[in-house]
Amino acid sequence: MNRLDSIRPGFARVTDWVFDLDNTLYPRECNLFAQIDALISVYMVDVTGLPYAEARALQKAYYRDHGTTLHGLMLHHGVDPNHFLKTVHDIDYSGVPAYPGLVSAIAALPGRKFILTNDDVGHASQVLQRVGAADLFTDIFDIRSMGYQPKPLPVAYESFFAAHGVDATRAAMFDDLEKNLLVPHAAGMVTVHVVAAEDFEHDQVESWELGRATGPHVHHVTDDLAGFLREVV
Repeated sequence: MNRLDSIRPGFARVTDWVFDLDNTLYPRECNLFAQIDALISVYMVDVTGLPYAEARALQKAYYRDHGTTLHGLMLHHGVDPNHFLKTVHDIDYSGVPAYPGLVSAIAALPGRKFILTNDDVGHASQVLQRVGAADLFTDIFDIRSMGYQPKPLPVAYESFFAAHGVDATRAAMFDDLEKNLLVPHAAGMVTVHVVAAEDFEHDQVESWELGRATGPHVHHVTDDLAGFLREVV
């Protein structure tokens, strides 16, 4: 989706490569996160006592406004994050395919590679095992590492930079939600919006989650992360 001559120069100084996990390092089309999303809806009903449709709408509002539904539940309902994370990750990971093309493309990148995810290490480890990328990353910086203050809050990125001595001006961020690229852009990172195929639809996904944004905070857009990274190298 980007020309080679417009991609490579922007990454010439990058030494730290930072990847979101869900819907970024595996195809959104395998609907793994949809399983989590459905369990979160049930959790919302249990916590709030609302009818399903109202609980579902509140779930998406928390996700949109607070970065994660969990953050909204902690702020407004005092939910135990460990109980939440354990409950909503009782899912079937078998639908996540091995992705050797992506693994080799990430492995070829010069420098350190990180996961920066609003999910937890346990979930990330399961996904990376399925993809075949378990040994590629210097660290998985997860929601617990962030002190449960998720992307896109500035503190999530600041704590990551501090923990690993990352110079944002020599780093790149890959994420499926364009709002999570606002702070990275402001900090000086190269930003890449990883999007689903244009014909992707799912009744559990809101339109804003699939939006292909334009603006100064989105430097590149791709629906083929492996191919994009091969062009970068």
